[in-house]
Amino acid sequence: MENNYRIKTAVPVKLIFNPGSGKGSDNNEPPPQRLLDIVQEMQHWNLIPEVFIIEPDCDLEGSIQDALKRGIELFVVCGGDGTISPTARILNGTKGVLGIIPQGTQNNIALSLEIPTDIPDAIALLRTGTTMQVDMGQVTFGETTQPFMEVCSVGLVSALFPSGDDIQHGEIGQIGNFIDTLVSTPPADIHLKMSDGQEVQNTGYVVLVSNMPYLGLHYKLGPRASYKDGLLDVLYFADMNKLDLLGYVLFGPGENQPEDSRIQHYHVSEITITTQPAMPVMIDGIPLGEGNVHIQVQPGVLNMIVPSHISKVKPEKTDTTE
Repeated sequence: MENNYRIKTAVPVKLIFNPGSGKGSDNNEPPPQRLLDIVQEMQHWNLIPEVFIIEPDCDLEGSIQDALKRGIELFVVCGGDGTISPTARILNGTKGVLGIIPQGTQNNIALSLEIPTDIPDAIALLRTGTTMQVDMGQVTFGETTQPFMEVCSVGLVSALFPSGDDIQHGEIGQIGNFIDTLVSTPPADIHLKMSDGQEVQNTGYVVLVSNMPYLGLHYKLGPRASYKDGLLDVLYFADMNKLDLLGYVLFGPGENQPEDSRIQHYHVSEITITTQPAMPVMIDGIPLGEGNVHIQVQPGVLNMIVPSHISKVKPEKTDTTE
């Protein structure tokens, strides 16, 4: 893409680079070379990166808070959903602006926001795009309250995630643990109490409460602009066996195929989920434990750089129940 923005004032950027992102994808470029290419391309657009490398036990929050205090406002994640989500949680409610250079395995957040996966195009978007206020979810679990970017899952998906994520990143030895968990997890009596007063109770394995439209292998959970409609998309997989359920969560119904009628959809600003026996709860890949959970939307609390046309897309009108 031709650079027509050289006259712009230089912009300091906190570049959050995850060298481990994209394992299992087609990106075979060594991380040092990839980082060098990204820094050079950013400088081409008069973006001045200050690099923070994601490593085990690194202090991401401390680095971001320090950068904010020093006046840096643009934070660019070069990584996948697992790096973008914690960065978004830290920037939630601040003046910081989040940009993305997608380098993950699935890149569901980038897909949801139509951010290009091509590195030069994604970097160009940091200059040519627009800043939009994006919703986040918020979970209250016991005495803990935490924001989330993508999804809160209750039940089997939460239990399977650790081994499933390892498998996705090439650790085939985790298949045994994945199968053991799949076989041994019992169903639960699940009760949903929603902000519109509606209550639903049934037996099942999974409830997903999503802020973004895509999950897993690009399974579409909600409408295109669900990240800015002030609502959460609830999918209740009632009376589905484990294999059917797992296929849906991973792959969706399949192209041009109708969705299973047992999947119940709700669009709410708040929901309380209670389960008996207690089921595991997870937000954006982070396990919280087993128990009941209250979830609500936080409208427009995160600033993100997106393609200009995205900011003009109006949220679809949806009924409370589908």
